[in-house]
Amino acid sequence: MSEHVSSTLTIPTVHNVPEHVAIIMDGNGRWATSRGLPRVWGHKRGAQTVREVVRICVEIGVKNLTLFAFSSENWRRPPAEVSFLMKLFMRSLRREIKALADNGIQLRIIGELSAFDETIQGLIKEAHEKTRGGKNLTLTVSANYGGRWDILNAMNALLAHRKANGLPLDAPVSEEDFQPFLQLADLPEPDLFIRTGGEARVSNFLLWQLAYTELYFTPTFWPDFNRETFLAAVGSYQQRERRFGRTSAQLKEAK
Repeated sequence: MSEHVSSTLTIPTVHNVPEHVAIIMDGNGRWATSRGLPRVWGHKRGAQTVREVVRICVEIGVKNLTLFAFSSENWRRPPAEVSFLMKLFMRSLRREIKALADNGIQLRIIGELSAFDETIQGLIKEAHEKTRGGKNLTLTVSANYGGRWDILNAMNALLAHRKANGLPLDAPVSEEDFQPFLQLADLPEPDLFIRTGGEARVSNFLLWQLAYTELYFTPTFWPDFNRETFLAAVGSYQQRERRFGRTSAQLKEAK
């Protein structure tokens, strides 16, 4: 069983500063198009925003930051844009690994990574190894990731585990059985989900893990997302009443 249990089974501790923030970084292409620039310029500018948000998270005490960089559905985009995103991904990995390690930031890439070429897979492995000891922040980047894929992958892994250990395949599956096989099983569920770019949907991101996450949508395009807008999202989170199925009266009694 993983260290962090499901919020549908146990009421988690609520912190004033979210322990885990998950972000869909949306609006890069539209940011560029609105300025008469090629869409890829928005992705380049968005990479700079990632660095700024990482710095702010370390500064205010966020311990886990999970970013949706490339979904399993993003392969449907124009080939030239996908090719640029792959090159940007490789360049960012090469450039950032040392800085992340020096600043105590552990980088992890999750998703169906076998779809990437050997060069990218090698860089991912190197990033995992060189930043493993980071204690200030766990930065998780979702690449070729989808929430439905995560759930199906976890179920298949659970069945393979049962088969390998001679356990009955047709036994009922509980959350405790299932959760350790999810991609973020060793992290607390996100406290705060942010989506930039004006869309109000989760787009197949962390479908299992977002069960009791506070959702925040902003029209700000990701390249324009800065300290002020990030802290506004955190401020909104701090005003929420996180009941996890309980009533407001029960919360007052528990204090």
